[in-house]
Amino acid sequence: MQQQEELELIRRIVNGETDLYAILARRYGRVVYTLVSRIVGCAEDAEELAQDVFLKAFRNLHRFNGRSSFPTWLFRIAYNTAVSETRRRKREWACIDQARLANLPDSEAERMDAWEGRQEYLDALTRAVGELEPEERALVTLFYYEEYSVSECAGITQMSESNVKVRLHRIRKKLYILVNTLLHGNET
Repeated sequence: MQQQEELELIRRIVNGETDLYAILARRYGRVVYTLVSRIVGCAEDAEELAQDVFLKAFRNLHRFNGRSSFPTWLFRIAYNTAVSETRRRKREWACIDQARLANLPDSEAERMDAWEGRQEYLDALTRAVGELEPEERALVTLFYYEEYSVSECAGITQMSESNVKVRLHRIRKKLYILVNTLLHGNET
C-alpha cells in the first residue's frame, strides 16, 4: 500500500471508522510479532506484547503525524514496548569483556559468512542471538532478519545511522565470540 493510501486509511480510522484498523493489524501483525518475539525471547509473552503494541498504536493513532512512515512509527512502539518489558524482568545478558571484543580482528568476525549451511554453527548462532541484550537483538532482527536498511533501523530505534552501524559491527563481533564459546569453549 502506498504511503498516501495508508495516511488516508489512518485518517478514516481516527475519524471513527475504527473497524478499518484491522487492515493495519493484519498487514503488520507478523512483523510486529517477530520483532517483539526476538527481543523478549518467549512466544507467549510476545503474543501478549504484540497485542499491547497494536492497542497502544490504536490509542495513539491520532498522534501519528506522518513525519515517518506508519510502519516505522509502529515498529518504534513495538521496539520500545519489548525493550521496556525485558528491562523490567532484569534478566542477565551475555557479558563479554570489552578488551576481548576490541581485540577481535574485524576479519575474524567476518568469517561468520562461512557458517552458512553448517547447522551446528547456525544453531549456536540462534542461541547466541538469544543471549544478546534486548536492544542488540532488536537490531539483529530489524537488519538481518527483516532486512531493514540502516536508515530504517535508525528511525525505529531512534539512534543515529552511524550509531546503528557501529552497534551492528560490535554485535557481529559479540556473536562471533559467543558462537565460538558455545561450540569450542573460550577459544576465539
